[in-house]
Amino acid sequence: MPKRLLVVESPGKVKKLSQILGADWIVRASCGHIRELSDEGEDSLGFTMDGASVKCRYVPRDSQARETIQKLKSACSQVQEVVLATDPDREGETIAWHIKEALGLKEPKRVVYTEITETAVRAAIANPRKLDFNLIGAGLCRDCLDKLVGYKGSPLVWALNNGAKSVGRVQSATLHLICQREREIQTFVPQDYWSVWVDYAEGFRAFYKAMVNTPDSAATNQEDINDDAATKNDTQVPESTRVLSEAEADRLVKAAKLHPHHVVQYEGKLNYRQPPPAFITSSLQQAAGSRLKFTPEKTMLLAQKLYEAGLITYMRTDSVILSPEFCDSARQWLQQNDPQNVPKNTARHRSSKTAQEGHEAIRPTDVFRPSTQLRIELSSDEFNLYVMIWKRAIASQCCAAQLRKTLVITQSGDVLWQARGQVVEFLGYARYWSNLSKDTLLPTLEQGQELTLEDAGHEKKKTQPPPRYTEPKLVQLMERKGIGRPSTYSPTIATLKKRTYIELAKDSLHPTTLGLEVDDFLQKALPDLLETEFTAKMEGALDTIASGKQPWQHYLTQWHQNYFAPAIAKAKTIPITPSNVKNAGSATQRNYENSRTKCPECKNNLAKIPSSKVKKKYFLKCVSGCDNVVLFWSDYTKSWQAPRSSSSGAEEVNSSPAKTKSDGAKETVPKSQKSQTKTGKLTKYPCPVCKKPLEEYTYIKDGQNKTMLRCSNPDSRNDSKHKDAAYFNTAKGWWSPKFGELKCTKIVKK
Repeated sequence: MPKRLLVVESPGKVKKLSQILGADWIVRASCGHIRELSDEGEDSLGFTMDGASVKCRYVPRDSQARETIQKLKSACSQVQEVVLATDPDREGETIAWHIKEALGLKEPKRVVYTEITETAVRAAIANPRKLDFNLIGAGLCRDCLDKLVGYKGSPLVWALNNGAKSVGRVQSATLHLICQREREIQTFVPQDYWSVWVDYAEGFRAFYKAMVNTPDSAATNQEDINDDAATKNDTQVPESTRVLSEAEADRLVKAAKLHPHHVVQYEGKLNYRQPPPAFITSSLQQAAGSRLKFTPEKTMLLAQKLYEAGLITYMRTDSVILSPEFCDSARQWLQQNDPQNVPKNTARHRSSKTAQEGHEAIRPTDVFRPSTQLRIELSSDEFNLYVMIWKRAIASQCCAAQLRKTLVITQSGDVLWQARGQVVEFLGYARYWSNLSKDTLLPTLEQGQELTLEDAGHEKKKTQPPPRYTEPKLVQLMERKGIGRPSTYSPTIATLKKRTYIELAKDSLHPTTLGLEVDDFLQKALPDLLETEFTAKMEGALDTIASGKQPWQHYLTQWHQNYFAPAIAKAKTIPITPSNVKNAGSATQRNYENSRTKCPECKNNLAKIPSSKVKKKYFLKCVSGCDNVVLFWSDYTKSWQAPRSSSSGAEEVNSSPAKTKSDGAKETVPKSQKSQTKTGKLTKYPCPVCKKPLEEYTYIKDGQNKTMLRCSNPDSRNDSKHKDAAYFNTAKGWWSPKFGELKCTKIVKK
């Protein structure tokens, strides 16, 4: 009979851990969080604040969690000892505490490992510890903060009556970054300029730098000679100092052709580019986005699978530290396969000040594991992500790359010209992690050497607006600004998409009209909550709680009393008028394509609003001030129609509270927005209650076209027996919560 129970988070780990631990153990999974704050009490918060104390009431998250708790209790009765092995982060510690409370455990042992290998797991089992109540306090505080902001803040945007769903502590600050960039783009005024160049017979091109005896002429661009910063953009195209008129560009070209040219400065220096550190969560998401075209959400899903398979270490981390064992292993691999790339001393990298140093960076668990076998065992996406992680980890332990950087400044009359070159003399780490520019080779020249001009000219260009953020760039910005933590980047972006506040178009994130309206309103209602410094300060407070320097209940009650309660009270005094929403939506004066369909109220042409969530890839909306006029295409009627409200006889498909995980915990929305519905067509499937044909019934929810099957008999609408006779469209086919999967064999023959 097994004597010990190991409880983990993910079911994907159970098989691997069972193989490692053997028959003396039962391994079970909690499937993530099993409890959440209830919807009881004032504003359905599930907790009360009295002075400096907080009282929370937790309930099972759903029916599956309730069943999981019962199964875990049953497993507990079969063993002599329970060990909690949830994920090695703040959220994992909080989940372990919830398991303890739900199962009524007195002193459960807590073990932590960052890789699912026999060595790591057995070492963790041999060195258990108690639950860390500082980490738990930070996790509970985050839960309460997120629900407080969601439940108190979301009703403010509902009053806009434009489909806005929620406000979130991290979500709204991230949305503000995207909307700020959009406004910068829309207000950007391009400026013409000219890039002026000369070509020499000696085999290189130089660009206009400055006039002699000007401040610019004194600068020798030493940063381009000495630069070894990993953040420098090596792929930047060389360009001249900007010339702001064509007449001036013509004058410079004329001067270049009129006067002889000679070298006034020639410098070359060997630079060392240090290897980048192994991946942390944010850099993994950025690299996977730019190199593999994965979304942050997909990256983390694949990394989770690799972790559960025992191939990589834990994928939610902000520390670049690597274990001495791995460094020794990587060094041994390099000595066997690339001895010239072994540095004298083991490479060390510094984490940020807020990083959890107890964690490791993301790395392979076994650097010697042959890739040929993994290519067979893994999907192509999993394999490509694993190889990228492997290469980055190995690169972090290699020698620096050696770059020969060259600067040439020439002169013709009183005009200075400049050329820059870079040649990679030793690849070093770049053999495994390539982030260097293509070679630009300049000839060997001497001071004072005369040059032969072949040609001179100029090219007209325009200044460009700042680019929209890609998902990897947004993750990088969130990390730099201190918004959220490793576990929150991906779900926050996913939530913004789900709320239709943003959308992905041509690999860039665009705010929707709805997102702009929400952001504009929140700038008036809760401006502090949108500021990255304010949100980062809250994250810093949670880190302080996690380190045991501040009681979480005291922080929460003071934050609410001193800031949030007064801010909400003030926000409620802001009048909501049609002009508010109009001004919000038109703040950036976006140029939408007009349709031929007229607004039924003002008779202006409706605008085509791009959206990846609807079948036609756009819907129609009045941008002239009639903000309630929104039309969606109906395949049933072959026409543009307004979504029907429940007051016109349409049914609500889902009226239960909507709760999705975001902002690191729960992105809480106290009430769902009512779904809008349309009519449907008959199918050959029978109703499970009366056997009449089911009809295919399309409706609009969250701005998306959705489909369900329901009884075609109109009398069934008020029949309690038909209440649950509905099938929903899932990835595996039609499915009903009560009747299960709709079998294809059940066809009514007419």
